[in-house]
Amino acid sequence: MSAYDGATLGERMGSHFGGSTEHLYGVLVRDLAADWERRGVVRDILAGREDASPGDMVQLRLLAGIHRIVLRGDAPELATFYPSVGGTADRYAVWPTLASVLREHVAELRAALDVAPQTNEVGRSVALLAGLSEAVRRRGIRQVRLLEPGASAGLNLLVDRFRFEGDGWSAGPRDAPLVLTGCAAPGFAPEHFEVVERRGCDLEPFDAATAQGEAHLRSFIWPHMPERDGRLVAALATLREHPVVIDRAPAAEWVRDQLASTAPDGVLTVVWHSITRQYWPTAEYVAMLSAIDDARSRMPLVRVALEDPHPLPAAGTWRPQIEVDDDVIGHCTHHGPPLDLSLAT
Repeated sequence: MSAYDGATLGERMGSHFGGSTEHLYGVLVRDLAADWERRGVVRDILAGREDASPGDMVQLRLLAGIHRIVLRGDAPELATFYPSVGGTADRYAVWPTLASVLREHVAELRAALDVAPQTNEVGRSVALLAGLSEAVRRRGIRQVRLLEPGASAGLNLLVDRFRFEGDGWSAGPRDAPLVLTGCAAPGFAPEHFEVVERRGCDLEPFDAATAQGEAHLRSFIWPHMPERDGRLVAALATLREHPVVIDRAPAAEWVRDQLASTAPDGVLTVVWHSITRQYWPTAEYVAMLSAIDDARSRMPLVRVALEDPHPLPAAGTWRPQIEVDDDVIGHCTHHGPPLDLSLAT
């Protein structure tokens, strides 16, 4: 049994989607968990991960490793089950084909477990738009230096290059490759801002402008969600036109280094992070907050975040919250739209 939650890794894997099999991944985690219990090839692949923390999301790492094999065309029979590559085969019949692929790629899939989920979900940029608008309203400064620890490929740093369409409002270039529709938030009035500098960091940054980098990011998108895949492809097209710098560094150290030098006069520094708190050690997160607080006396500075509530509610439903410094101004989903800014002040 795991020391973390009283459930085995196999049990956590099988329950990831609450037992639902309405989409391919629901069937896959059920079948993978069953193979784990009968000590099949899945047990070999996951050997040494038995006591992994639930926050490591071992099951999502494995699913992404399998998806990468499908996306690059090395498992054509399995691809017939994956909507992301046009597959329409009966998902309930996937196991024999999947088992064969697992046996052929044991070493690669074991290595895939070392890679933390990096969806770089660009739908979350709608939360950044809301947070930036609130930060600009509060500080009265429209030129922004945007810094993102845990940035993955840095796609959300391009928030000003995306188009957003909500209930009675819109923002961003009309000719943007990425258009986020269904952003809701009636009554929201996005503030005008200009990003004059943007930079990020990640423990494992990579070049998402390459075919390999694109496949890497796409592998973490659930294959039954083609709209998310379409967003990512459009955001990658934007990235190829407007590259961003992503440094290899831990969050707290990098934030402290970036804030050691002040921005030019008339520029608001915004430190932004999204769905990263659960992956960072507590000490790392606390140190990052300390670095931000230490710099507040030297420059106009706001922290904007999209994170799960902490601690998570013991019961009931909840959504990620949009934070501006210590204030929760609204909510959205883990994949972005729609916005709910009913808490905005």
